[in-house]
Amino acid sequence: MANAGEAQGTIGADDLRRWVGREETCHDVITAAPVRALAATLDHPTPCDSGAELPPLWHWGFLLPSTPTAELGDDGHPHRGGFLPPIALPRRMWAGSRLEFVRPLRIGDAVSRRSTVTDVQAKVGRSGLLVFVKVRHEVSTAGALAIVEEHDIVYRERPAAVPMSGAASAPPAAPREAAWRRRVEPSAVLLFRYSAITFNGHRIHFDRPYATREEGYPGLVVHGPLIATLLLDGLRRERPEARVREFSFRAVQPLFDSAAFFVCGGRPEGDTVALWAETATGAAATEATVRLD
Repeated sequence: MANAGEAQGTIGADDLRRWVGREETCHDVITAAPVRALAATLDHPTPCDSGAELPPLWHWGFLLPSTPTAELGDDGHPHRGGFLPPIALPRRMWAGSRLEFVRPLRIGDAVSRRSTVTDVQAKVGRSGLLVFVKVRHEVSTAGALAIVEEHDIVYRERPAAVPMSGAASAPPAAPREAAWRRRVEPSAVLLFRYSAITFNGHRIHFDRPYATREEGYPGLVVHGPLIATLLLDGLRRERPEARVREFSFRAVQPLFDSAAFFVCGGRPEGDTVALWAETATGAAATEATVRLD
């Protein structure tokens, strides 16, 4: 097994810590076109008039990186070593997020986001070397804080081989009882549309030969933020009057376009609701919690 320095190229774990505290700021305007596009992608009509409130997590369609094509790596992400540290491990995944919605964003708002790398940690697990990067995002409009997000990114090695049956622990089972459950067909078109809306060039989501041959996945990978968005979209369908104050989610295992999955919600416990995504066989894929006003 490669050690931390070897797997990360010429930079070691201690050097990666130098990225802690690095910041970047970007600006945008909440316009109607991406809102219409995401509403169409989710098959959920949403007001797109000026002043209409943006549903929770839909801010991920704005404040997007505009890296020139010539500055992208083979995986479709920007070359590493700019804002994010130069970690050479081949697999990069959105592991989870924790968000606080302080005030709503609305169509027509001018917005800014300050992003800060708050932690970099290298660990060795059963699947090999892992590097965790934590980024804090603060989204503001009219000089007032609107959203605070802590974003977890994980980099990992590509598995050397498919584990033998029983060699790896099975993912936990999803909760047995759900107050509501929606079936999702993760078609290549759905994944492509979400990639386009979020300007995400990561090839594991739309380039099947790359995903399977280069990164060793069994199919196209469903975006972690898309799963999170589908979870809150399901809640919005069931309880359109509910207002989300806090939301957190954690990826348990990836989902692929080769099989349908379900987004589910539990029964409220006070102001808290458990949400989760589960595979067609009932295994947990994403765990989430929402706190309502």
